Amino acid sequence: MISVENVSFHYPGGAQVLDEVNLQIKDGEFVAIMGENGAGKTTLVKMFNGLLKPTEGKISVDDVDTREKSVAQLSRDVGLIFQNPDHQLFAETVTEELSFSLRNFGFKEDVVQRRVTSLMNTLDLDRYSNSSPFVLSGGERKRVALAAILAWDPKHVIMDEPTIGQDYLQKDRLRNFIVQLLSQRKTIVIVTHDVEFVAECKPRIVLLSHGRIIGDGTSAKVLTDPALVEKASLVMPQISSLMGTLQDLTPPSDIIDAYSAREFLSTKLKHVVGRKTSQGS
Repeated sequence: MISVENVSFHYPGGAQVLDEVNLQIKDGEFVAIMGENGAGKTTLVKMFNGLLKPTEGKISVDDVDTREKSVAQLSRDVGLIFQNPDHQLFAETVTEELSFSLRNFGFKEDVVQRRVTSLMNTLDLDRYSNSSPFVLSGGERKRVALAAILAWDPKHVIMDEPTIGQDYLQKDRLRNFIVQLLSQRKTIVIVTHDVEFVAECKPRIVLLSHGRIIGDGTSAKVLTDPALVEKASLVMPQISSLMGTLQDLTPPSDIIDAYSAREFLSTKLKHVVGRKTSQGS
């Protein structure tokens, strides 16, 4: 479990970034942290693996106070993928990038090869195995950084803006991969502005604004609350906006993804067709 207790943070000589934040993230939970630029989202998750320490309050990961462990010790269980992948890539080839941490943690060579091959296949990186990460596109480099962190199999996976630079196909791969990780009881936390991606994945949403939590609940509850969405400088999912124009059909207010909308409209259509058929007979 990741536990945030009365956490405040400010950089030396700077303004306060987080203000008395309280948050509990259970093992195996999928959470999206959302909010406007400067809300404190990235600052918060950087405390999960000790890159930053709270100015006030306490953060614990699996009952371990992050102030009492080094970043290296915490990173074994908390993998953080930065928004800018160039901040964590360094190897000459993609294969070396994925292999480095495994060898550093003492994994046997057959395990190294097996994990590297599996991750490159899953994240569509096979063709780049011998390429430098720095000649790849931003989206491809982000997938390399993700694979490099996941290689050592951390219990908690934190992704900062994972969909930036990814096309629809890659977002779909990422969504399926997250489902796979959740089936392994991993904790997944994403920092994102991508409302449509969140609407499809349906994690628990924690909304931050000006360093404070202003909303916490299911995706359907949070993303269909106009006041909360506006306060966090987000927009409602396109499907929610579309369904709002179909009030004559009395759609449920919590529809946020295409699948749910299709199911609702299909049911309505069957009802209309069935009624007309019975009237005609």
